[in-house]
Amino acid sequence: MSYIVDVLNKKDLKNKKPPIWIMRQAGRYLPEYREARSKAGSFLDLCYNPKLACEVTLQPIKRFNFDAAIIFSDILVIPHALGCDLKFIAGEGPKLSKISSSNDLKALKINKIDSFLKPVFEAVSLTRQNLSKDKALIGFAGCPWTLACYMIEGGGSKNFDETRKLAIFNQEFFGDLIDILTQSIIRYLSLKIEAGANIVKLFDSWAGLLPPSDLKKWVFEPVKNIVNKLKEKYPDIPIICFPKGIGVNYKDFVNYVNCDCVAVDQNLPRNWIVENLQEKTTIQGNLDNFLLAFGSKKEIQKEVEDILQKFSSKPFIFNLGHGILPQTPIENVEFLIDLVRM
Repeated sequence: MSYIVDVLNKKDLKNKKPPIWIMRQAGRYLPEYREARSKAGSFLDLCYNPKLACEVTLQPIKRFNFDAAIIFSDILVIPHALGCDLKFIAGEGPKLSKISSSNDLKALKINKIDSFLKPVFEAVSLTRQNLSKDKALIGFAGCPWTLACYMIEGGGSKNFDETRKLAIFNQEFFGDLIDILTQSIIRYLSLKIEAGANIVKLFDSWAGLLPPSDLKKWVFEPVKNIVNKLKEKYPDIPIICFPKGIGVNYKDFVNYVNCDCVAVDQNLPRNWIVENLQEKTTIQGNLDNFLLAFGSKKEIQKEVEDILQKFSSKPFIFNLGHGILPQTPIENVEFLIDLVRM
């Protein structure tokens, strides 16, 4: 069993260094990733090519010896499988066909997930075969709220205003969309687990847009449902949740959602995290990804040592507060790993 799974299961790990992996660790900051990406064609072609997806998933393990691999994919493959048009445009990001009516909802087909996303599950299986047993393999999905944001706006947005308005003025429609996405995510992650993932992570990248009055309905409730259903089927598979940007509402999230670990973003004060979250769950995070990319080694070391000093007395996974930036120097990542494992 992998060390990171032991941490998530809260086994006795006194005097051991925390495990480490970083969000988006297979990405554009690595020259080997850029080479594989050029061979694939489009970004989606890379996501749907099992051999290449396996290759790039393993690249940061081979280079840095991280404690976990996270399968290379994208959160928007679920809307794509449901029937939304999807493409990634250089310099603009993802573009999807918009969901705005009950007829659009009727056109979404959950039963297409198994066949449409078969290449993703093949990539998971292939990666597990080529990954040493002491390394965890993480399968991930976007959460219903975040996926709904992209589906309603037809892509990225600064504030996702149309989504916010629809969630207020047409709650029945929006609730139906959230239900479809909830069931889709359960199915998707179940198939990833069956293929070989031994940890799953749920990303709610845009949870921080919601006020507390709406967080429970559109974030806490659907994520709780997903976690509970997965735990019923796979009680030994740890689940990490990342409700990014919700501030002090992390405390209510941890009390409400029975996840094994909560990933904390870089904007939460660490003393507050220790006092309000770490007594109840394993913590993952929260080095500033901009500091890792653009900070001096002295600044990086100061922050890493502070994180280790504050979090390491209880179950803890070292990570960033958000995904690694493409501009991040490889030597900074190597320096970070040396500090954590010193």
